[in-house]
Amino acid sequence: MTYVNNNGEILENSGTTIRSGNRAFLYGDGVFESIRIINGKPINLDNHIKRMLEGAARIKMRPPSFFNLTFFQEKIDELLVKSGIVAGGKCRISLDRASGGTYAPESNEVEFFIEVYPLDNNKFELNAKGKEIDLYTELKKPKTSLSNFKTKNGLIYVMAAISAKEKGLDDYLISNNTGGILESTSANLFVVSNGVLYTPGLEEGCLAGTMRMQIINLALANGIKVYECNILPQNLLVADEIFLTNAISGITWVSGYRTKRYFNNTSRKLIDLLNAVWLTNT
Repeated sequence: MTYVNNNGEILENSGTTIRSGNRAFLYGDGVFESIRIINGKPINLDNHIKRMLEGAARIKMRPPSFFNLTFFQEKIDELLVKSGIVAGGKCRISLDRASGGTYAPESNEVEFFIEVYPLDNNKFELNAKGKEIDLYTELKKPKTSLSNFKTKNGLIYVMAAISAKEKGLDDYLISNNTGGILESTSANLFVVSNGVLYTPGLEEGCLAGTMRMQIINLALANGIKVYECNILPQNLLVADEIFLTNAISGITWVSGYRTKRYFNNTSRKLIDLLNAVWLTNT
């Protein structure tokens, strides 16, 4: 049995745990973070909380001053212990605008919701079979002041994921309105050419992924050059490798884009470095 914390009330995660009138449920009015658990502890939590609070401020929510790293660390640890998660797992934190109103909210106060789940793996593991991907062309992700944050307006990712499944693909890559490739349906994008990493810049409109930044810092610390730049379809066709990153999976390597095939040498090196950091520090 796992448990959730609904704005201070701990409930069994076995039935309805979201209250009626929740604005995230009604309007997608909120932000969230997905956090990996290793050795029974949330990793990289400070960066997740920082991004979540910045996103909340960007959509004009007013979280209380005690919504800080210490507060959420304590709440997550409490749920992990009560849920018996002592090794691998994942956590999702939501900040939702307080109930009331329609499109115009009655208040900008904030409610929180935390859920935890066990995972079989207590470390990041590279996928044995590479992912097959392509470009999603039906919808574009606009560049806005919200593009870098994990808001609950995720329909473009849902539609792209459905379309990829219909086409027999593992994932689709999403582009902005000027044709720059940003990310997949659930991960940031890295392209490897001649031993150098390239990833879309935040100004292009991609998610400011916490794992994205970890990989950039890890690569630089180990002598691998990284450039944040505009990624175009032709860049994928001349790349040696492509991999995707998110907080839960770490690194996922791509084996094919259309007729192009890729290696995974850099992906393997980076995931080993990633595990060396977090298995030692938790």
